[in-house]
Parts: sequence; structure tokens; C-alpha cells
Amino acid sequence: VQLQASGGGLVQAGGSLRLSCSASGRSFSVDTLGWFRQAPGKEREFVAAVSKSSRRTYYADSVKGRFTISKINADNTVYLEMNNLSPEDTAVYYCAGRVLRVVMTQIQNRRVYDYWGQGTQVTVSS
Repeated sequence: VQLQASGGGLVQAGGSLRLSCSASGRSFSVDTLGWFRQAPGKEREFVAAVSKSSRRTYYADSVKGRFTISKINADNTVYLEMNNLSPEDTAVYYCAGRVLRVVMTQIQNRRVYDYWGQGTQVTVSS
């Protein structure tokens, strides 16, 4: 399975961006797609995720109410709509996938994900 992330860029504080993650290869086997981000000098942290089988969505507290992850569509693509961005959202955003459904208690654990995309830079200026 290959994951391709796109949609990053430079935006002013308060602005919006939409990221996309497309799964190819044996993408039919992927149940959970999610987003993580990593700012310079910081650990990679969970942002949001969605399960194809349960259709449940999950969010980090820091992005609830501002970010929305779509359901996984028929093309195995998921979108992350990011609104009201702040400089604290500046990071490289990575798409991640797992074959088996990730249980809620592990959804934020980057080690349970099987596949990773190449990352897309999001920069929010103040």
C-alpha cells in the first residue's frame, strides 16, 4: 500500500487548508486512515483518523472543532479540512494507514499504523 499526501502550503493565521491522502496498491485492505504531524524539534503527534468499517472519526483535542476528517471514499482517499489555522499548527503532516481497524484506545499511537505517506508541509504565518 502506498499513501500519497498533498495539499499543504503557506497560509495566514485564521485561514484554511485541505489536505488529501490517497491510498493505492492493496488499498482495499486499509481500514483506518489518519493524520499525524511533526513540528521541528517535536515528537510526531496524532491529529485525526477515520475507520472505513466503523465510520467513526477521531480527533486530537488540539484540533477539535477546527479540523474535519472525511470518510474514506470509494477511491480510498481521505481529506483533512483545516480551518481557523494558527501558527501552532505549523508542521509536516503525514498520512498513515492501518490494515486492521485501530481500536479507540490506540488511535493516537503512531506505532500501530502500518503505512506512512511522505508528508506535506503546512506553514501558518502570524
